[in-house]
Amino acid sequence: MFYNKTMNRLYTPWADKIDTTQYPRPQMVRDSFQPLDGKWKYLIQKGDLTFIPDENTNFEGDILVPFSPESILSGVERTLLADEVLVYRTNFSRKQNAPRALLHFGAVDYECRVYLNGYLVCTHTGGYTPFEAEVSQFIEDENTLDVCVVDPSDSKPISRGKQTTNHGGIWYAPTSGIWQSVWLEYLPKLYVKSIKITPDLDNKLVKILALTNAGEMPFTVRLGKKDYVCDGGELSIPIEDLIEWSPENPYLYNFTLMAGEDTVKSYFAMRKFSLGTREDGKPCFMLNNKPYFMTGLLDQGYWSDGLYTAPSDEALEYDILLAKSCGFNTLRKHIKIEPLRWYYHCDRLGMIVWQDFVNGGGKYNPFAILLLPNMGINVKDSHYGFYARKDKKGKELYYKEMDEVVATLYNSPSIALWTTFNEGWGQFDSNKVTEYLLSLDRTRLIDSTSGWSDQGGKIKSIHKYFVPFKMPKREKRPVSLSEYGGYSLREEDHSYSDKIFGYAKMKDAEELNAALKKLWTNEIIPAREKGLCAAIYTQLSDVEEEVNGIVTYDRKVVKVDKDLMKSLNEKLCGK
Repeated sequence: MFYNKTMNRLYTPWADKIDTTQYPRPQMVRDSFQPLDGKWKYLIQKGDLTFIPDENTNFEGDILVPFSPESILSGVERTLLADEVLVYRTNFSRKQNAPRALLHFGAVDYECRVYLNGYLVCTHTGGYTPFEAEVSQFIEDENTLDVCVVDPSDSKPISRGKQTTNHGGIWYAPTSGIWQSVWLEYLPKLYVKSIKITPDLDNKLVKILALTNAGEMPFTVRLGKKDYVCDGGELSIPIEDLIEWSPENPYLYNFTLMAGEDTVKSYFAMRKFSLGTREDGKPCFMLNNKPYFMTGLLDQGYWSDGLYTAPSDEALEYDILLAKSCGFNTLRKHIKIEPLRWYYHCDRLGMIVWQDFVNGGGKYNPFAILLLPNMGINVKDSHYGFYARKDKKGKELYYKEMDEVVATLYNSPSIALWTTFNEGWGQFDSNKVTEYLLSLDRTRLIDSTSGWSDQGGKIKSIHKYFVPFKMPKREKRPVSLSEYGGYSLREEDHSYSDKIFGYAKMKDAEELNAALKKLWTNEIIPAREKGLCAAIYTQLSDVEEEVNGIVTYDRKVVKVDKDLMKSLNEKLCGK
């Protein structure tokens, strides 16, 4: 177990409201949905993925899927070690006799093999992206589903985010195994495999590309009361009386896509993110071709009871609505990919998302990466050893995961910006990586090197703690303060540990709110007037020892004055 006597078992308000009935993929909704979340059998033992479960496998207890075994909601509270294998088993009945059956996994950390009725139906590597298997030839009336998982965590230079077995400070408990929903769909012989949606605000149209399991095939889109038919390839639909999406008016267009006998429900929004200039000539971020200041919170996406997994859909909504109530219009999802329902709530509630890719790599010297740029020395990130990125396979996996992440999240209207590397973690060839990312997605902004090791990307991205923030002189690029603040306040009965991490310690809420008012008034608002175009405060919630959230880890105590924060953010945004 990773808990000890100094650490508290904190439950969120939704711990007893766990709900697995919500459709996990809101932009590809079908009527045939069979959730498989719930109590499964589990076994943890020394071994690797050569282990094949059978009828003699001796399971040791129950685990609540989709919560990782390290979490308290899983019922296990045990860390999967690098030399161990985690084995799951559940039994289910087939609900429909359709020609096709698809088995979906939202995410499994880190590498897994999936067996249905003893047959290996798929494998997957990478802990943050969804995958599926067509199991039509293996499914029976009564079924046994086994999943075997290994997770090297921080023992190898893989993409792992803030997970570590030696957690503390800004590093958090590891998560392993199934941590997003598992479900089945029953489909006709020909079915829609993917949809790609690209809004074109300037030309007042939306482009929709639908691929089936047979490749490009004819499909029909029903938008409002009109049907638009495509013989194959990309369909362009003109948008009459266009309504722009924004945090102030998060309007979504719902549509239905039909291919053969398959029907899928989805949505899109008309919006455009770009770089431009303000009336005073200073560079800025643009939303729908107009200057737009993005004020946000760093969002780690951790939960005191579920770790990587929110206890309920309502919990996901809570964080977004809390941020909005404080006047924030942006969340920077920090080094983690969320379940698709989180992005759906950002889309419909009106919250801009900055999406980080998940960092990996080896252990570099952060003081060298931080101090040298402050001395005017930027070491090129083609020097892989300096950034602990010599591992060729790790770099190849980064590109593979980028492909998967962009394909998974491309359709989400709320995502405005990708962050490829954060503070030098796993950084390599950032300019080449940025060009590759542009080949996948030209509809969003890119923060190539957030924080410390600037390699000349299109955005000047700054992290500033401990000392006052001042706008850089003679900077011609848009300036983003992509991390700042981090003021800590520990709430006695709502803290995970006796240890405290933060960038400025506050004794009570009154001192915290006074410090925030001073920070906004003396540094951030004046910087906006001088050209600052975005500011991301650290952070949304406490996470373990890091108690610098505006709300506690268990989401039970909001530490900031929401009216004060809303007022400060309105001034910051020029309202």
